[in-house]
Amino acid sequence: MSLEPSPHPTESSEGKLSVCVLGSGSRGNAIHVSDGATAILIDAGFSAREIDRRMHHRGLDPAGLSAILVTHEHTDHVRGIERLVRRYRLPVYLTAGTHHGATALHELPEIYPFACGREFRINTLAIRPFSISHDARDPAGFTIGANGSRIGIATDLGHVTALVREHLRGCRLLVLEANHDPGMLMDGPYPWFLKQRIRSRTGHLANHETGRLLADLLHPGLEQVVLAHLSETNNTPAKALAEASSRLAGTSVRLVAASQGAASPVWRMT
Repeated sequence: MSLEPSPHPTESSEGKLSVCVLGSGSRGNAIHVSDGATAILIDAGFSAREIDRRMHHRGLDPAGLSAILVTHEHTDHVRGIERLVRRYRLPVYLTAGTHHGATALHELPEIYPFACGREFRINTLAIRPFSISHDARDPAGFTIGANGSRIGIATDLGHVTALVREHLRGCRLLVLEANHDPGMLMDGPYPWFLKQRIRSRTGHLANHETGRLLADLLHPGLEQVVLAHLSETNNTPAKALAEASSRLAGTSVRLVAASQGAASPVWRMT
């Protein structure tokens, strides 16, 4: 099994998991996941118009979405949800804590709470949420499976727990946070309290922490790693990629950094 970038998925891709990072960073996050029969968004942190635009640019149909799955209540992950829900009549899946913390989502017509650690399904997709360490009410990472393959998503976490490692093992594709370079953060323009928040155990992962996680998660079936939530102020794609690639030396794993400003290609398992 391998992963191929495909700008325009076709009918023949049904049954094969595909991933498109529509954008990732402090100004907005959204990830499209599909197996050809069921399509979902992980977060919708851009405006509904911008999500529509980015999906159409990659040949993805917003009207074909089945649901929105929410990691946590911060604005850069939920900004466009209300408008998308009303435009496409979508159900929203989130923890009870996230629902409580996201006031803009309180009046949505279809809310389905889930509990971290309990697998559930959205049509043909098997969703397993797991708890992560971040300064939100009840944040979650996810593995998503279909037809014997799994992808893992963990984009906002202050430190890597044994639980996170256990859930992400064995995934074919990983979307992992690589938020900041410690030197750039400490020498940069952010106020001290914000630097401390980012560096804390409920903040965001530094590049070297992501590298250590990757080393732990390497296995023969891992084929693609997407670095996500890179800070535009405290990191560069070159720094994040260099740290991660040093952990992947000698492997055939493909490594890319997601962009804040544009959607990625559609990566499809084949």
